[in-house]
Amino acid sequence: MKKNCFTAVVSLLCASALFAADGPQGTRWRIAPDGNPAIEWIVREGDAHRDHLEMSGLRVSVVVRYGVDADGGFLLNRNVVWPMLRTVPNNTHASLMRRFAWDVPAMIEADGEELRGERVRRIRFDGTLTVESDWESAGGQPLSLTRVLFPSVDAPVYCEKYVLRNGGSAPVLVEIPAARSVIRTRADKGVEGSYELVAEIRGDTTLTLAPQEEVAFGAFFGGRKAGERPSSLDMDTELAARRDLIARLQEDLVLDTPDPVVDAMFAFAKIRAAESIYATRGGLMHGPGGERYYAAIWANDQAEYINPFFPYLGYENGNRSALCSFGHFARYMNPGFRPVPSSVIAEGTGIWNGAGDRGDAAMIAYGASRYALARGDRREAGELWPLVEWCLEYCRRQLTPDGVVASDSDELEGRFPAGDANLCTSSLYYDALLSASMLGRELHKPAAQTAAYRREAAALREAIERHFGARVEGFDTYRYYEGNDRLRAWICIPLTVGIDTRSEETVRALFSPALWTENGLLTQSGDKTFWDRATLYALRGAYACGETGKTTDYLSFYSARRLLGDHVPYAIEAWPEGGQRHLSAESGLYCRILTEGVFGIRPTGLRSFDLTPRLPAKWERMSLRNIRAFGSCFDVEVARADKGLEVRVTAGDRVVCRRTIRDGRTLHVSLD
Repeated sequence: MKKNCFTAVVSLLCASALFAADGPQGTRWRIAPDGNPAIEWIVREGDAHRDHLEMSGLRVSVVVRYGVDADGGFLLNRNVVWPMLRTVPNNTHASLMRRFAWDVPAMIEADGEELRGERVRRIRFDGTLTVESDWESAGGQPLSLTRVLFPSVDAPVYCEKYVLRNGGSAPVLVEIPAARSVIRTRADKGVEGSYELVAEIRGDTTLTLAPQEEVAFGAFFGGRKAGERPSSLDMDTELAARRDLIARLQEDLVLDTPDPVVDAMFAFAKIRAAESIYATRGGLMHGPGGERYYAAIWANDQAEYINPFFPYLGYENGNRSALCSFGHFARYMNPGFRPVPSSVIAEGTGIWNGAGDRGDAAMIAYGASRYALARGDRREAGELWPLVEWCLEYCRRQLTPDGVVASDSDELEGRFPAGDANLCTSSLYYDALLSASMLGRELHKPAAQTAAYRREAAALREAIERHFGARVEGFDTYRYYEGNDRLRAWICIPLTVGIDTRSEETVRALFSPALWTENGLLTQSGDKTFWDRATLYALRGAYACGETGKTTDYLSFYSARRLLGDHVPYAIEAWPEGGQRHLSAESGLYCRILTEGVFGIRPTGLRSFDLTPRLPAKWERMSLRNIRAFGSCFDVEVARADKGLEVRVTAGDRVVCRRTIRDGRTLHVSLD
């Protein structure tokens, strides 16, 4: 390793490995000590800071912009999104949105005047955002106010619960108003005419709070179409439903390692990955979010990134949304093999293909075949087979004289050059051919067809090496396209699909100062732009090719920064574009670092998989419990043994597999 690269690694380790009482050094948040997946910010005097996060339900999403000012007061602005209230023109971004800056506590009076002198004490996030503040009444009595912010699970409403408590020794007269603000949007700006948005405080009470007594009330922000009945919700029922959803997501695919930050980041990633699903007229559609992308699907975000993850989590809405998304893409198969659209938008009623062919067929074939294998449902696999078959044939017809796949652009849609054929598309096609050969065998497709897929994959692997293998900026790695002479983050893609010919130099290039920064990978050396998806793929790929020790240091650093730093608690989309939005599919990619990278699970059949565990040297053991893939529920446990790694796979009381293997060896596991 070069000296400057070694220095960068040391500095990163210093920032991530040392833990103080409040968490890793240099972080704002800490993991809450109560044992539940939660983080908290203990606010100290002068600790001014602002952040934003997104939370979603089946019919609403909200980006909460919040913070603490220099005087200790809480700052709050909500941007509520109604994905199914479509606006004109009904394009990708046509979800109705409104910002609400209501200062609800300012409407409360205590002892005849408004509350005084807020000092935020603690902010906690566990899937709901809870803010605890200290105040005073006009009579000098200490009061506390707790806010709980969250979206409804299934109603088009964003909710805020308020609990005011008298912490003093004398009674306090409290007045809480009822308030209602109604917005009726212009009929000519809505696909279905005018929409009604209602913000309301349901208080309407005057009472005397005895010492240590408390009173609760709520604020609701809802939207509806003309003719729909107004939402009449109970705050505690809605909060219980949100917490129940979060608890259910934490019961399955449970990660347990010696690194509490990685465990917590994984737990939070499951929430963001699963919550961003919308009940559209076109079925359940997973959407990236970010105040831009709702009630629509993409060949990369959904087909490639998130759908292959859902079977492991076993979340029914997730699996249904995956199958729905593939069904939408299948509508655009055609006998002339014209490109499928990059995105199906507006609840399934339109398309977007503004960047041409981005390698979308390779993305879909990759995701659909991996999803079908991991899901383990023969009926679903049979439904998906024609789509996989069509996409593979489309890619075959796009092969250049050099044997790699041509496309107009890649998933960055022209933001950075991708040439006429890029490394990512060919790598995804390679993996899809291998998965399809396994899936076809399970579905009893002709042996000649599945053998042809394997031969095509072998030829493509050689073509990838010939066409893309190159020395770039001093590293024997890959050029991203013909003529590319600068390191690109997507050189990590071959590592994630089992192409390890140039793995050592590629990992060295990825983690070199040319690409790695305090925010993960730059898209291109010498630039300032970063997209988390590249970092997440790179970490998975580095584990897959056996660079476990080095990669774990970077995983720990990245996880601490995203979970406990200044912008929490999820993987983000990009910077400077989008202001580091919490797009949902990136959280699925984080989880796949662990399932496919660290544990090395690679589907090989509807009831089988290869397992190549990568136990870091600093860890004595690791486990994934209640994995819901391959039509089963099973656990994988890995522990250090005298002669290697002891691997144990159990399904209920049945021991499926128990072996001691050398580090880096692969086990084939059948759940039959």
